Amino acid sequence: MAKAMILAAGQGTRVRPLTKQTPKPMVPILGKPVLEYIIEHLARYGVKEIMVNVAFNHWKIENYFGDGHRWGVEIGYSHEGAREHGEIVPRPLGSAGGMRNIQDFSGFFDETTIVMCGDAIIDLDISAALFEHKVKKAMASVVALEVPKDQVKNYGIVVTDKQGRVTSFQEKPSPEEAKSNLASTGIYIFEPQILEMVPQGVEFDIGSQLFPLLAERGLPFFAQSRHFNWIDIGRVSDYWSVCQRVLRGEIAQMDMPGTEVRPGVWVGLNTKVDWDTVKINGPVYIGSGSCIESGVTIQGPTWIGHGCRLRKNSTVVRSVLFEYTRLSEGATFHEVVASPQYSVDRHGNTTYQGDESTTLRWGDARA
Repeated sequence: MAKAMILAAGQGTRVRPLTKQTPKPMVPILGKPVLEYIIEHLARYGVKEIMVNVAFNHWKIENYFGDGHRWGVEIGYSHEGAREHGEIVPRPLGSAGGMRNIQDFSGFFDETTIVMCGDAIIDLDISAALFEHKVKKAMASVVALEVPKDQVKNYGIVVTDKQGRVTSFQEKPSPEEAKSNLASTGIYIFEPQILEMVPQGVEFDIGSQLFPLLAERGLPFFAQSRHFNWIDIGRVSDYWSVCQRVLRGEIAQMDMPGTEVRPGVWVGLNTKVDWDTVKINGPVYIGSGSCIESGVTIQGPTWIGHGCRLRKNSTVVRSVLFEYTRLSEGATFHEVVASPQYSVDRHGNTTYQGDESTTLRWGDARA
């Protein structure tokens, strides 16, 4: 088959505050980290040896996944950090630099390797992608998807000839400058010799540095244009809309946990809901230990994590509440992602708990 490497060392600055205490690959969808969906998908295709490069809050990833045996795979970690003033600090080496670091350590990349970002959920047919890579005798392949022209500025754009050979690569061009609308999905297939082109011990990126080098040297570097679901969480607004799609059941293999107690309403264990007086329009999930008091209105798609408390006559509309979020009496959460510390609206505007300028009252349900 092939080996895999998952890129998980970044800071996730564009999805703050979701990543304030959580590495981006650990951000949950339907209560499950994004990275877990990726590992399950690789396992489904028989990819069993997976290296993960880690930096920021790395222990949260390592503690959750361990050696990978629960998923029937082997997981190894490559920590990217340095000592500064007596403290260990994260220092990511870039996507290609992280690969080179692993290779220099042990020669892990000794066969075809799939490299993918740890912050997007995919249902790509990995066998078909590997087959095409081998048939074309590619040294490197990038899996690409067509995006609307006005969105090219959010992606690395791949320019190819008729055979699919990559001639140039544009990092986040403006719609006017873009030479194509094929976006890199951050899924790559590499042969081991590619790593010789990555300099040692420096920060080096796949998209902005390695790819232009491959194109320039005219190496067998191909783009594969495939149809598949690619659910990327670039910004908080993306996270909100992804959760809406997933809760509506639009993505295969992403099923609601819990028990369906009414059409479109799922609950976890030990939930307390005043069913006679609440108004709930699904799809809605209510996590274990959550309490929904009288007169509450919940409009789906909404996810309520475990241990939440919605006080009397409060309203939640198309939102995601992380665990232990408490909404005060009569208050409304409308199209937000909220935790006990913050509330972010679907456009990415953040309000922190205790902020005097907001009329919204919410807090921590454990207190």
